[in-house]
Amino acid sequence: MGPLGKTLIVFGLVLVAVGIVLFFAPKIPWLGRLPGDIVIRRESFSFYFPLATCLLISAILTLVLYLFRR
Repeated sequence: MGPLGKTLIVFGLVLVAVGIVLFFAPKIPWLGRLPGDIVIRRESFSFYFPLATCLLISAILTLVLYLFRR
């Protein structure tokens, strides 16, 4: 039961971290408006894909997970 408990604790901490990020995300003005984010606006259509934001978050998560695995 030891490894299962550790896994549940890690998942719980990850959920708390994601919750904190989602709570404070509207207060970060540049998040979602980086150069490289794709925005297409037409008369009755709007498309938004945060490509640069996704890449930045992916790089940060990769670095954090790499540091935890060491």
